Amino acid sequence: MVPILSFATALPGFLPSLPNNFAFFLIVLIGGGIVAFVLYILLFYVLRALFRQMENDAALVSLSVSRGPVLVIFILLSLKIAFEQLSGEGILGWLEKTIDGFLILCVTHWISQLFTQVVVYYLKAYARKTEAVWDDVLIPILDRTIPVLAYLLGFSLFLQTLGVDLTGIGLAVGSITVVIGLAVKDILANFFSGLVLLVDTPFQFGDVISANGSLAVIKNIGIRVTKLYMIDTHCEVYVPNSSLGNQDIINLSRPTPHYAYSIKIGVRVDADPVAATKILKEIVLGHPDTLGTLEEKLQFLDKFYVWDEAQPGKLSKKEAGRIRVLAEIDVNKQLQKIEEEVEDLVNKIKSLERGGLDLDELKVVLKEYLDVVNLVGLRVVTERKGKRVRSRLEEQQEPALKTSLIGLIRTWYEAWLKDPDLVAEDRLILPEEWEQKIEVLKTKMNKLYQKMANPGGDETRLDDYAVKFVEWLRENFKESKNAWKEPKVRLDNITGGGMEFTVKYYVDNIKLEHWERGYRVNNEVRREMIRRLRQAYIYNS
Repeated sequence: MVPILSFATALPGFLPSLPNNFAFFLIVLIGGGIVAFVLYILLFYVLRALFRQMENDAALVSLSVSRGPVLVIFILLSLKIAFEQLSGEGILGWLEKTIDGFLILCVTHWISQLFTQVVVYYLKAYARKTEAVWDDVLIPILDRTIPVLAYLLGFSLFLQTLGVDLTGIGLAVGSITVVIGLAVKDILANFFSGLVLLVDTPFQFGDVISANGSLAVIKNIGIRVTKLYMIDTHCEVYVPNSSLGNQDIINLSRPTPHYAYSIKIGVRVDADPVAATKILKEIVLGHPDTLGTLEEKLQFLDKFYVWDEAQPGKLSKKEAGRIRVLAEIDVNKQLQKIEEEVEDLVNKIKSLERGGLDLDELKVVLKEYLDVVNLVGLRVVTERKGKRVRSRLEEQQEPALKTSLIGLIRTWYEAWLKDPDLVAEDRLILPEEWEQKIEVLKTKMNKLYQKMANPGGDETRLDDYAVKFVEWLRENFKESKNAWKEPKVRLDNITGGGMEFTVKYYVDNIKLEHWERGYRVNNEVRREMIRRLRQAYIYNS
């Protein structure tokens, strides 16, 4: 607006029939209108066309949220400066205050929209790339509370701008707050319990927990209550945060979504216990949805009898299971290669780090780490900004990506999606679960790459970082071997009437099939046990 005022000052005699201040008012108003039109073209056409060419949509979304408020704010500022030229009181002074008030409301609305539609959106995207649980809970709460606080503050400033004295209101609100605080102490207890759940989060959205003996899914953690979906009764339950915080919570989804089931089965007393044990173990291994040695699963898969023929347009359960097992074998082999390479890297670092690593030794370590990077499916990308060069790891391009860990993981979960027992929502759950793990994997490998490339004072701790990475890979990403999750068959009791066996096994993912997968697998395994034991004439009911 400064050039407009300068232009007005440089026009002596302009609009001679009007008062000088009114001439300035018109010039500022007309100049502001012209600039507003140019700004409209810039915001709605020029910048939009420019930002649509960018890969990241952050700029385009920010523009879509900002262009309306920015244009309105500029128009209000133009009106404010124009009315200031009149130096009026009374109605003109009231108009200036009103414009100031609406300026505050527009800025408040703009900030609120930027926060909810841009900042929160990308915070949620960032949360999906981390293993932390607190951000998955905290971000939705910020999404609901920050805009409310912003609007309350903006409305208070709006009233103050109009000359409303809020001192008395503030004292009254303070007194009322004390009274209300005493009356709603339970609500406040739930609120602070919700904050405790944020700090020490035992679960995240979508986790399956056991609450008072019933299975439930965490749907939302609010300011006062947590929303649970009860699997058995197909209903939503709202539990006060203070009550939930005082319960012993069993999280069935962590550390992995594998869930253990047990079946008790009777065998005739004159049967060979070794033969009975072999039959029972073969049955569990023959089911594609249980955990066990993958090569043995392929061997026993065809002996499992209970599945119907394939439906039109779908694979049969056996064929889908075979494809998935073969894909998982490839994943596990690649994981084992990576673990072995990292262990070799650790040994190399330990042999070189005595007395610190010089530049040549660091190059050797980095070269060996890049071999691991290649197996995972990442590559080094270097960017130059002026004199500054920055490197980072990104996914490889096809076809190299196809044979890497990331490519094999995607092939595996895509094969898993062919399982005819999956429901529609599983088509989202599986890719989301594994893509999040892949993003965390890339983040951890990038951090380790930066350490390897520029260790600084941590050059003697590079082996520790590598060891922690392997531990995370085995515990939180995927186990290449899970011998302890093999089916276990235990002979519990022998009586005159027969032998009682307990079979313990793991189902691959408790979250699938609307959280009914474990029940279905358990039922199918039990039916097959009865069939096979009867076939061998050793079943004892």
